Amino acid sequence: EQAGVPLPTPDPHEARRQRERAGLGDVVAMAARFFSERFLSDAGREARAYAERRGLDRTIIATFEIGYAPNSRDALKRHLAEKGIEEQQMAEAGLIIRPDDGRPSYDRFRNRLMIPIHDHRGRIVAFGGRALAEDQEPKYLNSPETPLFYKSAVLFNAHRARSAAHQAGAAIVVEGYLDAIAVYKAGIQHVVASLGTAFTEDQIRAMWRLAPEPVICFDGDKAGMAAARRAVDRILPLIESGKSFNFCFLPDGKDPDDLIALAGREGFLAEVKGAKPLVDVVWEREMAGARFDTPERKAALEARLEGLVEAVKDTRVRRRYHFDIRSRLSDLFR
Repeated sequence: EQAGVPLPTPDPHEARRQRERAGLGDVVAMAARFFSERFLSDAGREARAYAERRGLDRTIIATFEIGYAPNSRDALKRHLAEKGIEEQQMAEAGLIIRPDDGRPSYDRFRNRLMIPIHDHRGRIVAFGGRALAEDQEPKYLNSPETPLFYKSAVLFNAHRARSAAHQAGAAIVVEGYLDAIAVYKAGIQHVVASLGTAFTEDQIRAMWRLAPEPVICFDGDKAGMAAARRAVDRILPLIESGKSFNFCFLPDGKDPDDLIALAGREGFLAEVKGAKPLVDVVWEREMAGARFDTPERKAALEARLEGLVEAVKDTRVRRRYHFDIRSRLSDLFR
């Protein structure tokens, strides 16, 4: 009216065409609402019981927009179709799977607790689904990469953690979204999760936007140690003056959820406070099982460590690492 441009008279056909042109973001948002509604329905009893067992109260469920994907082959597909969404858009949004052999498409997520994944602006771009049946595989299922969701660039809960991390001057990184939710529920809001993937350069830099030295929490079991070793190789080339990581290995193979349940918020924070700096983790990794009882073995150990240090691109930091590692080797060999 202000521009003096008359709008076309609304009609059912135009409304349908508008629905068909809905962006993928709108489709994903529709799916999130569907999952939330099903969580509160009679069909969502099992999902609500599981959430209660995990200690997820109403506030957390509302904050994280937790939902439920029904145990049905095409419940979401039919719901979106009724809203005028075409199968092509559902597939592009990662919500359905279209078999190559011509069989009918079906919902990607079935009988799962659904956790929306947001981008850094707080828009829902994907989902993580936790299996509710004991024999259901995989236990955790994430959306595939889509035009909205680049897994290698996303940190779960980053949009909520940003302000808290800046205020605390710290950030905590855990491996899974349910761990992140448990830490958040304990009142530690500067927490993000890596979605179970090996850290990428984009994720590492996203963590540094939260804090200069984030603490990465790994389970204290073999899998956690292996994940830490992989993380070291990804992180070393990228460290800069004033930017690094600390590593927290939780005791007895516990994950953050277990530790908080046993020791509470302060017990978890005490473990985080005792995190090891990156250089210590590099040293301990190379020392594990190493033999240096001959000149040749000493030289091999020295060569491995020097090779790791040479990967550091920042000249000043690389020089400091050289001094530190040489000092440690000198003490060790002496």
